[in-house]
Parts: sequence; C-alpha cells; structure tokens
Amino acid sequence: MMQYPEAYTDYLCYFHGARDYFECHEVMEEYWKEHPKDPARLTYVGLIQIAVGMYHSRRGNYAGAVKMLKSAANNLLAEDVRALGLDDVELQARIAQAWQAIGNENYLFEDMNLPISDPELLHLCLELCQLKGWGWQTPSPMSDDMIIHKHTRRDRSEVIEERARQQVIRKELGDNR
Repeated sequence: MMQYPEAYTDYLCYFHGARDYFECHEVMEEYWKEHPKDPARLTYVGLIQIAVGMYHSRRGNYAGAVKMLKSAANNLLAEDVRALGLDDVELQARIAQAWQAIGNENYLFEDMNLPISDPELLHLCLELCQLKGWGWQTPSPMSDDMIIHKHTRRDRSEVIEERARQQVIRKELGDNR
C-alpha cells in the first residue's frame, strides 16, 4: 500500500466520517506548516481550502465558501492529487459543482465527498472511522452547533496564553510590535 501521511488520513476521516471540516483544516494545516519543503505543499493548501470552503458553506458564508473552493481548485496539482490517492479530474469537477451550487439562490448545504481512487486508502479510512465510531459519508450533523460553529466554540485558552507569553517576551526585549 502507498504510504500516506497520518495527518492526511486523519483529514480524510474528519472530512467523510465526522464531517468536522474545521478539524480537517487544523490537521492538514499543522502538517503543512511542519513540512515546508514537501513537494505536495501547494496541494495540501488546496485540501485545507476545500475543508474551509465546506465549513463556510455549512455556516452560510457563501461568498467565503466560493472563494475558498475556487482557490482550492487552483492549488490542487493533478500529479500530487493522484499521488494522494484521489481522482484529480473528478475532484476538480466536484469542486466546480459545489461552488456553482452554492451560488444558486435556492442553495441548501450539501456535503462534498472527495473521490478516493486508491481502494487501500479507502479501506484504511473506513477502518479508522469505524474505530472512532463514525459513519462514512453520512450527512453533516446540522443540529450540532459545536461542529457547525467550531471556530467560535472551541477552547482557545492555550492560544491566548501563548500570545500573552510572547507579548511579555517582546516587552522584555524592548520590541513593541
């Protein structure tokens, strides 16, 4: 089986299992930042943008969703997408279909499924989701405010503490940024 980064398989499970698009973004963004020289770097950005686009769409931020999905389409390099076990042509078609649907005045949110072409990757993701108790490609839990509005509801105390710590350090060094 092709070796995929754990963050990527986690991304796929959050995307198709938990439908936690915010967590998808977090997992891939962390991996992307930790691997600045990875040749698939731009494609990781595209995957992050798909998750952010779906998160915005589900929350009703349609302009933000379309912007993210169009950017994602531009950042996904066909060769890298195929190396990540996805069908690059079908992925581009699904992204375009999503942003066109979002632009429709009668739009109702609909989850996107990424076209996994590697059967072993699909099998691995199905197993991982089953271990977590998640279904596969089930509709988003639209009544779950934590998933829908996660960026406003999550615990940010560590981030706030770190910012305060960095501010103290800058003051001690005489840097008033």
